[in-house]
Amino acid sequence: MEEKNKGFSHLDASGNPQMVDVGAKKNSLRVARARAIVVLEEEVIAQFKDKDIQTKKGPVFQTAIIAGTMGAKRTSDLIPLCHPLGLDNCKIEIVINQDNEIVIDCTASLTAKTGVEMEALTGASVAALTVYDMCKAFSHKIVIKEIKLMEKTGGKSDFKR
Repeated sequence: MEEKNKGFSHLDASGNPQMVDVGAKKNSLRVARARAIVVLEEEVIAQFKDKDIQTKKGPVFQTAIIAGTMGAKRTSDLIPLCHPLGLDNCKIEIVINQDNEIVIDCTASLTAKTGVEMEALTGASVAALTVYDMCKAFSHKIVIKEIKLMEKTGGKSDFKR
């Protein structure tokens, strides 16, 4: 069974889930940036031009930034085998790109024994879900097109998309 689970750090030799033991690792600066893209209909996206849009629930982008930050901070409460981490920083940036898509970047960082990829991905995801929630009164044709890790540094290896 050991060979079957090789490479899956969250499975033990019997195939059971386990939290990765990071006790022997050294602390290092870990930074990760994840991206979510939200697609809205033209009529809805037009309301965002050059500013945030105010809905009955409040300003969409400002609310999504707060929600994404809260999501990143609560990642270990949502993803069962994630280590609870005290983030040093979490930054959410939201822009409308040339294709009229809402691009949400979440960058999380800390000095620790484990990385912050899941925190960055969760932050971007929760921010995207918040945009969906706040805009669904205008349309239910909203699509969260993709959520992906863009880059990470620190630990055994770096990654950049």
